[in-house]
Amino acid sequence: MLHRPGVVEQVRIARHTERLEEVVAFYRDGIGLSEVGRFHDHDGYDGVFLALPGVGAHLEFTAGGGHAAPAPHPESLLVLYLGDQAAVEAVAARLGIDPVPPANPYWAEHALTFEDPDGFRVVLVPEQWAAG
Repeated sequence: MLHRPGVVEQVRIARHTERLEEVVAFYRDGIGLSEVGRFHDHDGYDGVFLALPGVGAHLEFTAGGGHAAPAPHPESLLVLYLGDQAAVEAVAARLGIDPVPPANPYWAEHALTFEDPDGFRVVLVPEQWAAG
């Protein structure tokens, strides 16, 4: 890949939690993301990295450090475009929990919304994202 100064080449989205193993299980075992790294007691923090396949991005979940987890908001969404309805149904079955009504009615018409163990919402969209 050609390096272009000032252009983002990789992304890691990090969030603190007080339920590290539950959150990791939700995203790894339920959503189906791959665990690509983990650390324990690094300056008082534990953490796990999960890959978002095909997009060059990771989710990082950390615990410890003396800070409380952030409060969820119904409009703070992780939106995952899974490509088709069968993929959404497979993830929903693995999660084994009921979807929640989304705050935005658009998502009620076009996707399924689930809450992770911290109460943050994940939207599973059966289409591909039309890059524009």
